[in-house]
Amino acid sequence: MSRRSPRSRLGDHLDLLSSRFPFDRSLPEDPLSLVRPFSPDRRASEIAGVLASTLAVGNVRSIRHALTSLLERMDGDPGRYVERFPSHRWRMELHPWKHRWIRADQMGFLCVRLQEIYRRYPGGLEEVFLTGLATAGPGAEAGARFASGLHALSEALRWGSHDRSPTVFEPPPGYLALFPTPFALGHPACKRACLFVRWMVRRAYPDLGLWTKVDSSLLQVPLDTHVYWIAYHIGLTRRRSRTWPTVVEITDRLRMFDATDPVKFDFVLAHTGISGDCPKRRDPAVCAPCEVRTDCDLWKGHSLRPIASSGVAMTAAPLVRGDRTPPVRPSRRRDPEARASSSAPPSRARRGGG
Repeated sequence: MSRRSPRSRLGDHLDLLSSRFPFDRSLPEDPLSLVRPFSPDRRASEIAGVLASTLAVGNVRSIRHALTSLLERMDGDPGRYVERFPSHRWRMELHPWKHRWIRADQMGFLCVRLQEIYRRYPGGLEEVFLTGLATAGPGAEAGARFASGLHALSEALRWGSHDRSPTVFEPPPGYLALFPTPFALGHPACKRACLFVRWMVRRAYPDLGLWTKVDSSLLQVPLDTHVYWIAYHIGLTRRRSRTWPTVVEITDRLRMFDATDPVKFDFVLAHTGISGDCPKRRDPAVCAPCEVRTDCDLWKGHSLRPIASSGVAMTAAPLVRGDRTPPVRPSRRRDPEARASSSAPPSRARRGGG
């Protein structure tokens, strides 16, 4: 359990951050921009969304490149491609495509599973998700209900149905690991599945809002390294690992600011980290205009103080008299990309993870 509560004005500061955020700059870099063109076709959007979220490992440039290449192999129509996919050729049909450790045969097998899902469930992936929600019962808390929905979705993508009905094909090595469930050992954060469901459920820009039977108040934050780092440092959690309990804790605190749309800040927080707008260190030149700077642990006990005779606009000055902490001068570097540690808040990281 966290030892503190969100700052009293944090919700206002996050609203201000969101209202001023340059969506037009960041959306073209996000894989969601490659899914949005399919929005008139619900099934094609679901399939493109599953592909995009499954590939959301690594930096956004490599994700977009891999997804673009995969959609080109599908002749730009993932709905029609999956409908007509030659299931007996799943091992080689997309060869030699590859993205990091995700292979062509795994994506081919995903097409087989999607075929099976659409044959079994007339309502598509939303019906699968709703089936999972129902198993949690109406009295369950939002995090538990959403976890049940994700579990059903994961099971269907793994086995072709939420209840593991017998199927003809067995998955290739490594395939099952692409679709974790919150109920698995270690209770993974399931960032990619949460991301997919966010795209499908939220009606506000930039999401698609194609699923009309799932209440947006149930959504849980897709906890990538950037969102976790910022959430930790502005007091939304004190947990030291990116697991499902951390997802629920952060979402519950965000729900205090908007009970009907608790993940509305996810895109903004993620791309604040991806773009370098959050340098993940005290950098006065970058942090000065940030709307949540006063909520950030890194700035606790420090203020911005002008330097009269230097070429640097600001320095971080300790507020407490006698504090011998040296001023932190701004760095010119703004690309904080590095691998994150799973045991502590990452200082610099890619938008990756489960």
